[in-house]
Amino acid sequence: MIQAIVFLPLAGALIAGLLGRILGHRLSELITTSMLIVAALLSWVVFFGYWFAPEAAEGAHHTEALKVEVLSWINSGSLSLNWVLRVDTLTAIMLVVVNTVSSLVHVYSIGYMAEDPHRSRFFAYLSLFTFAMLMLVTADNFLQMFFGWEGVGLASYLLIGFWYTRPSANAAAMKAFVVNRVGDFGFALGIFAAFMVLGQLNFDAAFEAVAEHKDATIHFLSWDFHAMTVVCLLLFMGAMGKSAQFLLHTWLPDAMEGPTPVSALIHAATMVTAGVFMVARLSPMFEASEVAMTTVMLVGALTAFFAATVGLVQNDIKRVIAYSTCSQLGYMFVALGAGVYSAGVFHLFTHAFFKALLFLGAGSVIHAMHHEQDMRNMGGLKDKIPLTYWAMMIGTLALTGVGIPGTPFGFAGFFSKDGIIEVAYAMGAPTGYIAFWALVIAALFTSFYSWRLVHLTFHGKPRWGQAAHGHDAHAHDDHGHGHAHEPHESPNVMLIPLGVLTAGAILAGVVFHDLFFGHAEHVAHFFNGAVAVVAERYEAAHAVPLWVQWSATIAMLIGFAAAYEMYIRNPSLPGRLAAANPGLYQFLLNKWYFDELYDRIFVRPALYVGRALWHGFDDWLVDRTITEGIGARVKDVTTRVVRLQSGYLYHYAFAMLIGIAALLTWAIAAGGLMK
Repeated sequence: MIQAIVFLPLAGALIAGLLGRILGHRLSELITTSMLIVAALLSWVVFFGYWFAPEAAEGAHHTEALKVEVLSWINSGSLSLNWVLRVDTLTAIMLVVVNTVSSLVHVYSIGYMAEDPHRSRFFAYLSLFTFAMLMLVTADNFLQMFFGWEGVGLASYLLIGFWYTRPSANAAAMKAFVVNRVGDFGFALGIFAAFMVLGQLNFDAAFEAVAEHKDATIHFLSWDFHAMTVVCLLLFMGAMGKSAQFLLHTWLPDAMEGPTPVSALIHAATMVTAGVFMVARLSPMFEASEVAMTTVMLVGALTAFFAATVGLVQNDIKRVIAYSTCSQLGYMFVALGAGVYSAGVFHLFTHAFFKALLFLGAGSVIHAMHHEQDMRNMGGLKDKIPLTYWAMMIGTLALTGVGIPGTPFGFAGFFSKDGIIEVAYAMGAPTGYIAFWALVIAALFTSFYSWRLVHLTFHGKPRWGQAAHGHDAHAHDDHGHGHAHEPHESPNVMLIPLGVLTAGAILAGVVFHDLFFGHAEHVAHFFNGAVAVVAERYEAAHAVPLWVQWSATIAMLIGFAAAYEMYIRNPSLPGRLAAANPGLYQFLLNKWYFDELYDRIFVRPALYVGRALWHGFDDWLVDRTITEGIGARVKDVTTRVVRLQSGYLYHYAFAMLIGIAALLTWAIAAGGLMK
C-alpha cells in the first residue's frame, strides 16, 4: 500500500510527461488525476489506522515506525544507506495532506486549464511535484530527505514558470529557485554538520546519538560553538527558505505568476510545508538546543507579524492569500519553537484545507472575471457566483479563526491557530510574551485583510464594467488580457473540489483537536514517538488565563469591524487614510522594501562584478590581449614559418647542408678558441 501511495504520482508524471503527445491532453489529465485520487484514498486508510489504533497501525509498534525498503542505495566504507519509506503518525498526516490537496487540485485543474495547449505537461509537473513531496515526508535519512527537498524546489520552478512566454513568470521562477538555493545551502551544511557531530545519517540512529553529543562543541576560527545549536540553526536555515520565513520570504508572493492551482498546491500541501515538517521530524535534535528553539519561535513570530502587515494593503487577490500563507507559517514555527510540535502540525493540517479552499476559490473568481486579479476591479460578485462566494466565506471564517472559546464550536483555524497563541503565552517571559503579542496582532490584521478581500470582491457596487487586465490568463490569452464579459460561475469540475475542501475547513479543527492538542497522553498516544511530546508544555498551554483564550477572538472581531467600517459603511475612508499616511502606506505596499533592499545589496553588486568580469576579463584580457594580441602575433609568426615549408626535397636537403656547414663552422671556431 505504501509503495502505491508514493509511486502512483510518479507513474502519472512519467505517463503524462513522456507519452502526453501520444495519449492526448484528455487522457493524460484523466490518468494523472485518477492515480492521485487512488493515492489520496489509500493515504486516508493509512491515517485511519493511526487514528483508531495507533499501536497496531500498519505493523507499527511503540515508538517504532513502519519501514518499507525500496532498494540498497549507498554503501561506502562505514556509510550504508538504503532507500526506505518511513511511515509513522507524522508521515501519515503528511500523506493525507499532500495527496488529498493534490488530488483535488488535479480535479480542479481539469476545468481551470481546459483550454491550455500544454496541459499534458502541466499535469505531469503537478504529479511530479506531489511525488517529490512524498519522497520528502517518507524519508528515513537525511540524504533521502534532501532528494525530496530539492525535488520540490525543481518542481516549483517548473510550475511557477509554466507560462514561460511571459517574462514575469520566468523571473518569478528564477527568483524562487535562487532564494531557495540560499536556504538549501544552509540545509546541506546542516546535514554535513549532523553527520560530523552525530556520525549518523539515518534518523533513528541520529536521534539516539543526540543524548551522547548534546554537550559537544565545534571549534571554528578559534571559537567553540555548541554543536547541536550549529546543526539545528543550519537545518532551520533550509526551513526558512522552503517555508518562506522572514528574510527568505521574498520568493513566495512572486510565485503567484504560476497558474492558480499551482499556488494552491505550493501554499497548502507541498513546498512551504516542507520546512515545518522537517523541524517536526527532527524534533529530538532541536530539543537539544535551547538557542535553536528560541530562534525558531522568534523568527516565526516576526514572520507572522510582518506578512500580516503587508497583506493589509495588497490589491491582487492571490497576493493577499499568499501573504496570509506566509503569516500562518509563522504561527506553525512558533509552536515548533515552543516545543509543542503537534500544535504546529495541527495548524499545518487544518491550514491545508482552508488555504487550498481560498486559493481555488480565488481561481474561481479569476475564472469568473476572465482573468482579472485586482480586487479594485471586482465588487458585487456575491449574486453572480454564489457557490464560489460561500466557499470563500467559509475559507475566510476558518482562516480568521471564528469560534467560541471553551466550546466545540469553531472553524478549522479557530482550534489550531488559537491553540498556538495559548502555547506562546504559556512559554512565559520574555520570548513567549513577545511571540504571543505578535501573533495576536497578526490575528487582528489577518481578520482585517481577509474580510477586506471578501468585501472588495463580493460586496458593494460592481467595478468590473471596464476591460480587465489580469495576470493569470491561461486559456485565451497568454499575455493576461481579460475582457469585460459578465461574470459567470465556474464549471462543476472546479466546484466539486471547493465543496470537499469546505467540509475540511469546517470539520478539521473540531474533529481532530483532541488528537493534536488535547490531553498530553492522548497526543503522545496518537503520535506514538513520531514527534517529541512534553506533558508539562501542554498542561501550561491549557491553563492560560481566560483573557488569553479570548484574545485571538477579540482581535478577530476588531479586524472584522474595522474592515466592515472601511469597505462597507464608509468606502472612502481607506483612500483618505492612505493619503494621510503616504509613507506608511508605501512602506507596506512595497513589502517593507525587501525586494529593493536585496536588489541594492545583492543583485546590483553581482551585476557590477559580472559586467566587470565581462568587459575587464573577457573582452580586454581574453579577447583583446590574448586572442587579438598575443594570439594574433603567434599566428603571424606561424604563418611566416609555414611559408618556409615548400614541399620540395632539394630545398630541405639544401637547408640541411647549410645547417651542417654552420654547425661544423661553430665547432671549429669554438675548438680554436679553446686552444
